[in-house]
Amino acid sequence: MKIRETEVGTGRPLVCVPVLEKTKEEVINEIEYLAESAADMIEWRLDAFEHFTDYNEVREILQQAAPLLKKKLFLYTFRTARQGGMASVYRETLTDLHDLATESECVDLIDLEFFEEEHTARQIRKIQKKGKKIVASHHDLEGTPQMEVMRMLLDRMCEGGADIVKLVVTPKTPEDVLRLLAVTSEFHCENKETPIITVAMGKLGEISRVSGETFGSCVTFASHKKKSAPGQFDLEEMRRTIDMMHQVCE
Repeated sequence: MKIRETEVGTGRPLVCVPVLEKTKEEVINEIEYLAESAADMIEWRLDAFEHFTDYNEVREILQQAAPLLKKKLFLYTFRTARQGGMASVYRETLTDLHDLATESECVDLIDLEFFEEEHTARQIRKIQKKGKKIVASHHDLEGTPQMEVMRMLLDRMCEGGADIVKLVVTPKTPEDVLRLLAVTSEFHCENKETPIITVAMGKLGEISRVSGETFGSCVTFASHKKKSAPGQFDLEEMRRTIDMMHQVCE
């Protein structure tokens, strides 16, 4: 899959850095910094932004960010508390925030919590008609399902029309991580047209963050100032590790 000039789903995984700042000035400053960094993609986590219900302020941030993001992909995400995020939100507000993203020239991808939405397939089609790519996501904060359950979750997101599918789990044993890597490889081999992102959180799952080129996960998340999930590498450390893994894979 090609988004603007960037290939997604082949070769080394893209490095994405979340922006978790609270104020408008902090968000813009962080995007400005990351626009010149080693990141391939920037994710704005709206659930961390203290004024996400002020639609004019959200719109202003997107307008100011647009000229900064010519060389970076931009992922727009509201991670709800039920899925491990920092805020709860009414469904109507979430729909309004997604609508703001579809209007913005700088947003390339929008994260949808696939199993938390109503009429998800309809939502996906509506957003895709505006030229945006959908990352359908699901986060298991309690554990790691069996392989057949993980595969079912990925297949349902894929069949629902997602451009990219994302599954995050919480491993308790090394075997949990191995199951995730196995299902990632299996899905990737059988669904070449639908890129996949998978993460096993925490220290135990760190290998899942750097082995995407081998097993098929197309994006890995790294931190700059703040971590959005346990187990994230610092941006510079992640870039060095991904580049080293790429040399090994070659």
